[in-house]
Amino acid sequence: MTESVGRLAHDARRVLRQGPTAIRQRQRARLAEIVAFARARSPYFRDLYRALPEEVADPALLPVTDKKTLMARFDEWVTDRNVTLEKAQAFVADPALVGERFQGRYLVATTSGTSGLRGIFLQDERSVAVGNSVGRRARAGLGAGDVLRLLRGVGRTAIVSAPGGHFATVASAARFRRDHPRLGWMLREFSIHQPLADLAAELNRYNPSSLTGFSGMLGLLAGEQEAGRLRIHPGMVIAGGEALTADNRARIARAFHAQVRSAYAATECGFLAYGCAHNWLHVNSDWAVLEPVDAGYRPVPPGQPSHTVLLTNLANQVQPILRYDLGDNVLLRPDPCPCGSPLPAVQVQGRAAEMLVFPSRGEHVGISPMLFGTLLDRLPGIEQFQLVQTASTTLRVRLKLAYGADPERVWQTVRDEIGRLLTEHKAGHITLERAEEPPEQSPGGKFRRVVPLQRP
Repeated sequence: MTESVGRLAHDARRVLRQGPTAIRQRQRARLAEIVAFARARSPYFRDLYRALPEEVADPALLPVTDKKTLMARFDEWVTDRNVTLEKAQAFVADPALVGERFQGRYLVATTSGTSGLRGIFLQDERSVAVGNSVGRRARAGLGAGDVLRLLRGVGRTAIVSAPGGHFATVASAARFRRDHPRLGWMLREFSIHQPLADLAAELNRYNPSSLTGFSGMLGLLAGEQEAGRLRIHPGMVIAGGEALTADNRARIARAFHAQVRSAYAATECGFLAYGCAHNWLHVNSDWAVLEPVDAGYRPVPPGQPSHTVLLTNLANQVQPILRYDLGDNVLLRPDPCPCGSPLPAVQVQGRAAEMLVFPSRGEHVGISPMLFGTLLDRLPGIEQFQLVQTASTTLRVRLKLAYGADPERVWQTVRDEIGRLLTEHKAGHITLERAEEPPEQSPGGKFRRVVPLQRP
């Protein structure tokens, strides 16, 4: 039976008061529970863990998994025998079903990720409830003035994102509105695809008490606020999706006169970590395990950047995420954080989706890579793409087409859509080059879908 959000929230508060020892105890117990459940219900994990001890409470004993392998074994991976990849694919193919319960039970979200491989991820009711309970930690440390502004806004939350697909943020918001139709006004999405002027006007009308979005886009909105075109007064701003630099954080805080918190999440675990006032991300380690490792999957000491990080989601039982290579580079703080949180603190160094910056009429225009990703992900015939800024006013487009796609038709669509996006952001003069070469991986093996101009 799914634990109630109230009970989970109470435990989330209590364990923080009890400190690191209690947090580690929760983690070990929940790890043993999820491993046992996966072995009993998932044919994939039953086979993978065949040689392991009967009880496992140490994540280092588990083999490493990744998205490519798990998606290839989807039907064996899931613990519900009624769930199949074919059924899930049919579900996410219908945009009208965003936020609807798949098979009456599960929240579904999709992602392409930096590898270009599309993932389909399910959350059970327990995982959603855990996310709601630990999500309240994001407001820790707010001042009286910030809380007052949150109350004055009657809880209106603006999510600046990419609507139109089964993305995690969009699906979660849609789920909330389906479950609470009378409270739908409290949570509203705003499209990043529209021109900044239109986005600012819509936000002014909504007047949110909290603002959430990609870090780069929030920086652009801070510029609109400074110019007086955006006139909102949120009590809290939550930045995610991209690394939050110190400069961008300071600009956002200054423009909105609000506390700025970063969030570290993945479709595989939406409640991974929340930022504090000292710009460290505190991992919700009572419900998640995050292991910084080197290229050989050996532990990396605190204070040293990792090659990648392994994620274990301790809440989601329908689709176990166990020692999963997330592909991010993180640094674990070696000493206690000044904010006083007992949760481990990390900084993410490998998710800095840098802004593409173009000259325009004597100034510079910044466009978030997320805009290009959400635009091209929707276009048919594209298996993989990569945009490389080779000069200040030149963008090279590398495409790997799906089998049977018409190259000329796909290129014409891509050129038109990117051109429209650039024009809307005052960068219509940018030259688009059609590359003969396919998308390329970096020397370290990581795939970057958007590569900004390398400046000295």
